[in-house]
Parts: sequence; C-alpha cells; structure tokens
Amino acid sequence: MTLLTNKMKGMLKMFVSENLGVNENGHLTIGGIDTVDLAQEYGTPLYVMDEQVIRSNLRRFHESMQKYYDGKGEVHYASKAFSCLEMCRIVASEGDGLDAVSIGELYTAVKAGFPMEKVGFHGNNKTDEELEYAIEVGVGHIIVDNLPELRRLEKIAAEKGVKPHIMFRIKPGIDAHTHDFVKTGQIDSKFGFALETGEAFEAVKEAVSCENVKLVGLHCHIGSQIFDIDPFVEAAKVMLGLIAKIKDNLGYEIAGLNLGGGFGIKYLNEHDPVPFEKYLEKVSEAVKSECARLNITQPMIYIEPGRSIAAPAGITLYKVGARKEIPNIRTYISVDGGMADSPRYILYGSEYEAIVANKANEERTEKVTIAGKCCESGDLIGENMPLQHAESGDIIAVCATGAYNYSMSSNYNRLQKPAVVFVNNGQSRIAVKRETLDDIIRNDI
Repeated sequence: MTLLTNKMKGMLKMFVSENLGVNENGHLTIGGIDTVDLAQEYGTPLYVMDEQVIRSNLRRFHESMQKYYDGKGEVHYASKAFSCLEMCRIVASEGDGLDAVSIGELYTAVKAGFPMEKVGFHGNNKTDEELEYAIEVGVGHIIVDNLPELRRLEKIAAEKGVKPHIMFRIKPGIDAHTHDFVKTGQIDSKFGFALETGEAFEAVKEAVSCENVKLVGLHCHIGSQIFDIDPFVEAAKVMLGLIAKIKDNLGYEIAGLNLGGGFGIKYLNEHDPVPFEKYLEKVSEAVKSECARLNITQPMIYIEPGRSIAAPAGITLYKVGARKEIPNIRTYISVDGGMADSPRYILYGSEYEAIVANKANEERTEKVTIAGKCCESGDLIGENMPLQHAESGDIIAVCATGAYNYSMSSNYNRLQKPAVVFVNNGQSRIAVKRETLDDIIRNDI
C-alpha cells in the first residue's frame, strides 16, 4: 500500500511521472511496486516500464485521432523509441500501427505477430535486403527517402511482381525550435526530399509515372522533443499545399498524409509540455480549414509518436558504488551503469530527474554529478542533479528513461545490457533478459 503524507505529496511534485509514488517504507514505487524490491529481485542496472502508462498514452493518441479526424486518423508508434516483442504486442493489442526503420525492427514486429499492413517502413538508406524483406512481409507503406531508393524499389518490385504502396518523406523547411541533432525538417537534413528547391515535386512526378510502385501518401517529421504547437500546424499547412499542387498540376490525388511525431514530454520538473490532445486538436483544425481552402479531399492522417508514449513509462534503476567529494568543485556519485545503457546525456546533453529510491521520503538536499562506470570522462548520467544524500549501496532511480535508452544501449567496455521489466497491476515480469557474459562473446570467433 502506498501512503502519501502532505509532505510526500509536495515532494512528488518534483518528480516528472505521475505513476511514481512513495510507500510506507519511504521507498520509491512505480505502478505501485517498490523499486528497491525490483532492484533486489532483478538486479541493476534495470529498465522498468509501466504497462499502464504505455497503454494510457497510446489510448490518448488513438482516441484523439479518432475524435479530431472523424475516424480518418491512425497512430503508428515509433518503435525506434523502444522496441521489443512485448512492446509490439502491446501496441498491436491497442489497435495501433507501427513505424519501423530497419530490418531488425521489422523482424521484431513479424515475430511478435504484428499486423504488417499497419506498419510504415522508414530509413534514409535502406538496403536492397531491407526493401525486399519489407515487400515479403507485406508492410503497409514504404516511406521512400530519395530517388535512388525509388528506382531500386521500382526494380525490386518488378522482379517480384508486386506493387508496394509508398509515401515520400518531405522536408517542409520548418524550424522546430529543438536541438540541432534532432531537427529533421529543415533543408539541411539527411532525410527526405527538399520542398524549397522543387526536388520534392519532381520526385512526385517520377513516382506517378512508375509502373511497379503506387504513391499513396506524403510524410514529414520536423524534429523531436518539441514543445510548441505552431511548428506542427505550419508543417501541416505546407504539406497540404504540396498535395494541392500535385492535384492541380498532375491531376493526382494524394490519399494519405503522415505528420510524424516529435511531441515534447516532461523530463524535468520545470518542463511544461502541451497535452498531446491540444497538439492534435490544433493541427486537425488547420488540416480541415486548409483542405477546404485548397479544395482538396482531406487525406487520411497518420502520426508517429514514440518518445511521448514510452519515455514517461520508464525509469532506470542503478546501485551506487563510490561517492567522491571534490571540495569546492563537485560531488561524484558513481553508479553501476552509464553511457552504455543511458547514452542521451553524452550524445546531446539530455537532462533527467533522479531520486534515491530507498530515501524517496527525504528531501533532495544535494546537487551531484551522477557518473557511469565506463572508461570515459564524459560518461555521465547528468550534472548538478538535485538528489538526496547518496552513499554506497543506495538505489538511484532516473526518471522518464523509457525512450532511447534501451534502444540506444551498447556493449561498450563489453558491458552486459540490462534487463527490461514490465510492471502491471502490482505484478512484474521480464520482457527482455539481462545479457550474460556468454552473450558478450556469442559472435566472436
């Protein structure tokens, strides 16, 4: 049973996920389960995912798309955020689609029994093997990134005697107000066809003349961790303008428009993201008004949320090893994981909230640097992080790590990848086993 005093309720406002609590032992809970018990049972480092949060977020998007697009909207979970068999099963059970970006993500979906007609296959440099596999397993859309890919796909489809449905990825030239490393909609991006140069329209002209592929839609994605609504609205308007141009000049109707993902989430207490429903409502208003103004049929609208579904559902648990105080400089708290299982800080300075799980009823009185165990000076979970006084043996929980941590994890320094545990209705279960030492050398010869 989770008991919250007024003091604890006030403290929990500092933590970013509503599924976190404090129990009578003063321990942090996730989905009502004691995180210290989870660390003892499954070991650390440990990824923990709350199934109810995942399902709730999927339903919020699904219901909003149905509401605001009158049933002509579809959610495709961006599996790059977090992919495993169990995640694919959950998404399928909620009736949503999937966005995959590699043959490995496609294979995972196939093995999970996912309905492949609800899968979109992305990538800026798909191999022939990947394109052939996508056709063989019957993906719903292949999102074509460039003309060489279109021509290779046309040839492969002719050889196989099939006519796959494709979308084109378009760069709408929108400033997403986010980190340079996660901006993808501007002209200087490795992804997609540029709109400003006329490249996108010329590509559409070529696709329309192809005999072995069918152009059914356009796609754009302007970036990640975006807190503003306006960039999404502007992207929708730009893309609908292109659809109108295609209709007016080529007499060709584009049936689908995928507006991508990138919805911002709360990593820090001061973050104040717009509720997903507000994003979708405002964009839907723009879509409907622009379709009327441009005299085009409203296309089927797709979105691809990933981080916003998975990140709030997850935490990562670590055990503290050394505490190192450098007077007048900083205090290092070293944990048994690091950049191998949490790479986002070293990649682009992403910040998190952390809490000593076995002291969750205490105030965070220190500011520390949480350091990983890899042989890199930059191997940090974060710097100047508010934390309770942490000592050797304590368990630290890092919040909102459900996206882009497991999926980006590595075996650097030949570290074993952590297990992934799902919690649901007071029960926990292994979804991904912890790697063994034999796994580390499995492919060595």
